[in-house]
Amino acid sequence: MTALTVPGRPAEDASPRPVPWRRMAWVTWRQHRAALAGVAALLGGWAVYLWLAGSAAYHAYAGVTACHPASAIACVEILNTFDYTYGDPALHAAVLLQVVPALIGAFTGAPVLARELETGTFRYAWTLAFGRWRWALAKLVLLAVAVAAAAGAFGLLFSWFFRPFFADGHQTPFAPELFDLRPVALAAWTLAAFAIGALAGLLIRRVVPAIAATLAGYAALAFAAGLYLRQHYAAPLLTTAPDVPGSAWVMSQWWTRGGRFAFGHPSNDLLMRLCPSPGPYKQPLATVSQCLAQHGYTQWTSYQPVSRFWSFQWIEGGWLLVLSVLLIATTIWLVRRRAA
Repeated sequence: MTALTVPGRPAEDASPRPVPWRRMAWVTWRQHRAALAGVAALLGGWAVYLWLAGSAAYHAYAGVTACHPASAIACVEILNTFDYTYGDPALHAAVLLQVVPALIGAFTGAPVLARELETGTFRYAWTLAFGRWRWALAKLVLLAVAVAAAAGAFGLLFSWFFRPFFADGHQTPFAPELFDLRPVALAAWTLAAFAIGALAGLLIRRVVPAIAATLAGYAALAFAAGLYLRQHYAAPLLTTAPDVPGSAWVMSQWWTRGGRFAFGHPSNDLLMRLCPSPGPYKQPLATVSQCLAQHGYTQWTSYQPVSRFWSFQWIEGGWLLVLSVLLIATTIWLVRRRAA
């Protein structure tokens, strides 16, 4: 048998075998270990602060709970000192932590595809046996799971850190600077920021502009959720009771008279006419409410009870998860269709 008559190899043997998924996981780790190390350093540094500050706050709060009766002047002063010494810095830290999901999404999600497209290395990566869509799927899913899991774990630590301030009534869990730092919402917002960054990187094809677009897109989505969407997750409760729990999310208050709307907030002229202050200082709010009630006014309060907090967390986490999956799926679909 000559070389010209040697039977050819089967067609299936001529095509290269697909690269296993576990190798793509190793490649993803090798390419993005610097970004993941940055996430670990960012969350790790904040975790150390929360642990140290939280330990000190728990120790101080033990003195608050040990003081009896709680209505005593000395106990009230201890509580006020605790809120001023530990509560205010904790709230400032929470405000700074609002940027953490955006930073993670911008600096881990935006460069995933944008760097390959900007440097031109995608022409080599997309011609490998792994395939362009499997290449994008492996990278995006692995990194998305990693950053969301890290954010969720950090959210658990933050919940532990803020527990004394919720217990003493210093803050409500529905506060906008605290709600999206709890574990479910924080993981979902971080995942959404990553998905926004990945899609922005694919569309813009430049790392720095994609990072800027991610920050802008995340900020717009966060403001829309906090200002317009979150309050519609469940119908609020209505009450005429003057003592609404301090942990509740008070959405609006208004006054009626004779079953008709009177005003949202009493004007100074009305208060001076109906409820004049006997001294140079303004009357307490409870006293004003009692005075207006004596003149036939009824105060209504629309609020969300704290018992709905976790249902609100899962609602927000659910639609953010759906949005993130759609953004990642769109990104993979565009990668599959885009010509190299």
